[in-house]
Amino acid sequence: MDHARVTHTVSDRQLGHFPSGRDVSVTVHRYEGGDGPTVFVQAAQHGIELNGPAALRRLHDRLVDADIAGTVVAVPVTNPIAFDHRSYLTPEAYDAFHSNFNRIWPGDPDGSFQERLVANLWPLVEESDAAVDLHTGMPEMLEHVRFSRSDDEARALAEAFGTAFLLADDDAVEGDAVSDGFAGKFRLAAAQAGVPAITAELSNSRTVARSAVRSGVEGVWNVFRELDVVDERVNRTTDQRLLRDDAPRVVAEESGLFELRSDLGVGDEVSAGEELGAVFDPASFERLETITASAAGVLYSASPGGVVVTGERIVSIATVP
Repeated sequence: MDHARVTHTVSDRQLGHFPSGRDVSVTVHRYEGGDGPTVFVQAAQHGIELNGPAALRRLHDRLVDADIAGTVVAVPVTNPIAFDHRSYLTPEAYDAFHSNFNRIWPGDPDGSFQERLVANLWPLVEESDAAVDLHTGMPEMLEHVRFSRSDDEARALAEAFGTAFLLADDDAVEGDAVSDGFAGKFRLAAAQAGVPAITAELSNSRTVARSAVRSGVEGVWNVFRELDVVDERVNRTTDQRLLRDDAPRVVAEESGLFELRSDLGVGDEVSAGEELGAVFDPASFERLETITASAAGVLYSASPGGVVVTGERIVSIATVP
């Protein structure tokens, strides 16, 4: 590897046009050093996930004074429409068919509004050697990194990122096919294109949380170390716990007011069939449904309580391999 002082450039990449004729564009930062790999890093596919952009701002301060091998391409706000509307999804007024940016990769140049936006961003991913997708979960979610179980390169990046928990998805990519349950997600589209990719789920949507930002900065920098983009040794996290995201989702069968069992929280282990909480009628006080664990494992995401509607996910469980 040839490590050399970074040259930083910034540009706007046009993705499409609003009905008014104004451009829909994203800001792209490019950090170039000596010969080496190209790493693509993005954040804010969902407009309320703020810790990714905050992490990339701090990462910028480190990169501009660094010697690196290769190129880092960073898109801090991948979905500016959702970001400007302070919304998780893109408002349906723009694309009623595909409001979730992370369900339509690699896009379609002849498709819906958002599919075309993604298609115009996709070439930056295709020309990369690795990719990191920064997300932010709700506070009641374990901070973790996701990767495909059979992808050894992606697993190495996930381990280097350094969260205490790793979530391995089942083999979603087999040959040239992506299973229906994963179709359109960035990480799987990248894998299908031969680009090992990981999804980092930091904590605390809707607010900038300094601990989550630090995790994002150090995690991405560790990925750079793993790839020899920076000439430093990886800071390994001891006692990382590997989990598998293969348990059925726990959803509400009744609409009402959900309360999680008072002694439960994310990170706790549960048994299959164990009572997790209940859904109540807030007016009559009737217990409408008892919520139970769909499998034995670790609660990695759980609603602490609130209004739920039929079919809404309440709890997510990861199994222990």
